[in-house]
Amino acid sequence: MWQYPQFDPVAIAIGPVAIHWYAISYLLGIGLVWSALTFRIRRQNLDWSDEALSDLVFYAVLGVIVGGRVGYMLFYGFENLVENPLSLFKIWQGGMSFHGGMLGVIAGVYFFSRRRGRTFFGTMDFVAPAVPLALGCGRIGNFINAELPGRVAEVPWAVVYPGDTAGRHPSSLYQALLEGVVLFVVLWWYSARPRPRMAVSGLFLIGYGVLRTVSEFFRAPDAHLGFVAFGSITMGQMLSVPMILVGIVLVFAGAKRKRME
Repeated sequence: MWQYPQFDPVAIAIGPVAIHWYAISYLLGIGLVWSALTFRIRRQNLDWSDEALSDLVFYAVLGVIVGGRVGYMLFYGFENLVENPLSLFKIWQGGMSFHGGMLGVIAGVYFFSRRRGRTFFGTMDFVAPAVPLALGCGRIGNFINAELPGRVAEVPWAVVYPGDTAGRHPSSLYQALLEGVVLFVVLWWYSARPRPRMAVSGLFLIGYGVLRTVSEFFRAPDAHLGFVAFGSITMGQMLSVPMILVGIVLVFAGAKRKRME
């Protein structure tokens, strides 16, 4: 076992202005996604201008922030939201949900596509392969903040988090590896060749849902929720099931549409 490193959550402080590592992890993730999409545009000679890409990133980031916060309050803090509706706006207290953020990104891509005269799934298939880069950065931010501790473990790399005495799986690092690195490699490879419309988006949903389900077996359930089904299923796993099912439908629908063309 090893002691959790005592990270200062504030990376830079200039007078009253403090920049947290968590914010930097988000900015780094956005930058990596932007760079990856720019590379893809140039490598595959895609019909995307710098202005269009900039607009897409803006809508997606807005969707992540709004959807992530709303999703967290609905899925993980609904009682607190009912008791104190203004807590929805207290972002500085923490609390962002991937599943809510994903729905926010979907909404952002929809409005972008309508505004730019592009097809929704064409845009989603373009964006999806780069998204894991941001997910991985966000999970590293979770680790720096000592968030999302894992279940008690006796493995040599178990971490003793602040205020705890037991060694635990560094589950946020597991998720950074699975949701970030592994999912990125699979999607980037898969999307390097022409695929049926909706197939890349479908594979993203399946891949994330499966990997998130696996990683949740090493992550301690949220203290205020515990296990939500069968005494061993977490909220993250419950929310991943519809992702996998929708992903399967999209992959098969894309393949069927391709055969009919």
